[in-house]
Amino acid sequence: MCGVAGLLDLVAERDVGGAVLRRMAAALAHRGPDGDGFFEAPGVALGHRRLAIVDPAGGAQPMFSADGAVAIVFNGMIYNFQALRPRLEAAGCVFRTNCDTETILHAWSVWGPGCVAELDGMFAFALWDGRRGELFLARDRLGKKPLFHAVTADGRFVFASELAALRRVEGVGREVSPPAVADFFAYGFVPDPGTIYRDVFKLAPGHVLRLRRGGGMAAPERYWRPTVGRLVLEEAAAAEALRAQLRQATAARLVADVPLGAFLSGGVDSSAVVAMAAGLRAGIDSFTIGFPGAEDETPYAAMVAARYRTTAHVEAAEAVDFIDAARAQGRIFGEPFGDQSAVPTYRVAALARRHATVALSGDGGDEVFAGYRRHRWHVLVEGARSVLPGAVRRGVVGRLAALYPKLDRAPRWLRARHTLTELSLDSALGYYRTLARVQDEARAALFAPALAAALDGYDPAARVGALMAESGTEEPLAQAQYVDLALWLAGGMLTKVDRASMANSLEVRAPFLDHRLVEWGLSLPAALKLRRGDGKYLLKRALEPLLPREVLYRPKQGFAMSLGGLFRRETGRVRARLLGPVLGDTGLLRMEAVARLLDEHDSGAFDHSLALWQLLVFEGFAASELAGAGLAAAA
Repeated sequence: MCGVAGLLDLVAERDVGGAVLRRMAAALAHRGPDGDGFFEAPGVALGHRRLAIVDPAGGAQPMFSADGAVAIVFNGMIYNFQALRPRLEAAGCVFRTNCDTETILHAWSVWGPGCVAELDGMFAFALWDGRRGELFLARDRLGKKPLFHAVTADGRFVFASELAALRRVEGVGREVSPPAVADFFAYGFVPDPGTIYRDVFKLAPGHVLRLRRGGGMAAPERYWRPTVGRLVLEEAAAAEALRAQLRQATAARLVADVPLGAFLSGGVDSSAVVAMAAGLRAGIDSFTIGFPGAEDETPYAAMVAARYRTTAHVEAAEAVDFIDAARAQGRIFGEPFGDQSAVPTYRVAALARRHATVALSGDGGDEVFAGYRRHRWHVLVEGARSVLPGAVRRGVVGRLAALYPKLDRAPRWLRARHTLTELSLDSALGYYRTLARVQDEARAALFAPALAAALDGYDPAARVGALMAESGTEEPLAQAQYVDLALWLAGGMLTKVDRASMANSLEVRAPFLDHRLVEWGLSLPAALKLRRGDGKYLLKRALEPLLPREVLYRPKQGFAMSLGGLFRRETGRVRARLLGPVLGDTGLLRMEAVARLLDEHDSGAFDHSLALWQLLVFEGFAASELAGAGLAAAA
């Protein structure tokens, strides 16, 4: 894994500034501790920080075509680079290295911008073609690797793997985007293509961007979106096909010239990846983080490690100070990021990096095979909606929801108010409420008048409806999965894993996110994903020959600690952070509403731990990243 950065003067061939480029690359040193490289030409510059994984001796970047006219900086791994090589050689390409980066260079020479359709992997790259006078940027299909970009006040296009590098460039706008603040408190992250800053963007997954000097800022072009088909398979054949595809995807991700291991939480997905990897490669190391109390999954991880004779590395997370860790999220992510599982993810990445340079993960299993509780809930509620006329749902059921007592601390199945509320809503809005970290009413109460006015009616929920419409299917479960892949996976899960792992100079690969396996899983009949209220039905059946039943058939646990009790025990520290000067000085929040959340949580009558964590993270981001930044006006 690596870090990339660069500049293109959109106006003329002015000096882009080698010192600026080196400052940008220095901000990415953790992504590439094994060396750096730079390319500068009139009006264009590329920088690279390298984490050497494949062909350490021959893969230095920027890498150039034989005639020197084309230069590339690349972050990621092309899993089919060896399979592409004979095709490219048949087209006249001559290889000088054994590195996957060179495959992209030759693919560009043969297929031009269409080369991305031939690449199987995780990638974000920038390619300068001096013959065409064109800068070409691309991001992988599912968004495993990040790519940020902006245009400075004086007309320079700048890009980098992380926001921290763009902050090293004078003239990059730092006004806070009001919709991004609303999105963060709604989802816990800022979805693509936005960032917390109005004038800085992410290249969205499955998109490319082409720029020419004098041509201004082009619009990104989409080259891939998940296709939801209709597979007709018998259960036994489907289970065998799933095992074969997962084995093939895992094998592709075992290619490395450095030590390699796997994360092992003790859950179904990471255990499946360890089982597949151990069957393909001897001597796998596994890395496990344990939690105190009911959240601890280490006994199940130990079962899998023993069965497959991994070299198991286990560490307890009980010493993690989540209140202090919230402060660090702004530095690690460059913008507010509110998934508290990022904290143990950082810890397990640090553990893995002491023994390996590459780690496999089980990320994507829940999205592809319907493993989240919200999937089961959505299908259940959609079934009820289908037999209740819309007027009844919106009228009678909605009024009952308003009257029913609110039981925030009760188990989900007892919270009838949530049930009734979601029944009264349309499908997209109902699913949005299962995703939301801070619900609309609570969010509105938190936002200061200036922020509310700047939002000008912006609604984060609209994104879910647009994605369901885009999915191309009417099947409720597939619609929900499509939303998760496009929204939660790219903006939440993959962002978390990339930043937490790369902060430790560790490359992470996810076999479940092979794009062919993703489309296959989306296209399975709902009955093969959900059965009798149990998620990931087919995946578990397929894994029965490989994993203990105790691992496969037990209640799902999240990769994080419960924070409600911690915040009550440490209320003094939490209050000092949230009611101190940092949040108040942003002018974005009603401090009396923050105080009310704290009082209600401390009383034990409510569990506001999700909202309080978002606030702690935002306070940490504001403290480290927002000095001197302003609030952008509504568009």
